[in-house]
Amino acid sequence: MFLRTQHFRLVVLGILSTVLLGACSTMESTTENKEPLHTVTHVDIPKFMGDWYVIANIPTFVEEGATNAIESYSWNEKEQRIDVDFRYNKLTPEGELKKYPQKAWIYDKKTNAEWRVQPWWPLKFAYLVIDLAPDYSYTVIGVPSRKYVWIMARNSTLDKAVYQQILARLENLGYDISKIQKVPQVWFKK
Repeated sequence: MFLRTQHFRLVVLGILSTVLLGACSTMESTTENKEPLHTVTHVDIPKFMGDWYVIANIPTFVEEGATNAIESYSWNEKEQRIDVDFRYNKLTPEGELKKYPQKAWIYDKKTNAEWRVQPWWPLKFAYLVIDLAPDYSYTVIGVPSRKYVWIMARNSTLDKAVYQQILARLENLGYDISKIQKVPQVWFKK
């Protein structure tokens, strides 16, 4: 009986591993006939830490209906990683607060612009800083497949001309900008 149970567990684990690896490879692979995404030349990690308002994105299933989305980064010296706190209100500014803590590791230590982000164990996804304002007022994060993208800013609004320039650059990189959705940022003074 014990051997049957162990065998069953191994079969289930094998199936789950295959499904997860398939999902990861689909998400990580580059789009056919497109050059790989390139990151910015350098990210100053201490300067990058802090709050970033999600201005627009091609949302993952977790982010559907997000309002007031904020991604916060803090350097975890002990673990030599970045702790990520992603939070938003569901559907409306008064909606249920959703929180998704994550972990990130710097993958390319020469540029600090390519990370591996772990939303849930054992999954880790490539996280590429593909655009960054010289003053760190906005950033754009992409994934190799171009299936997702996040336009973020230090403030809850982004100048319309700057936003349009970002969209033009994303289109030149092979993103389908028709899939990019604005994330409502509606903050009330208390």
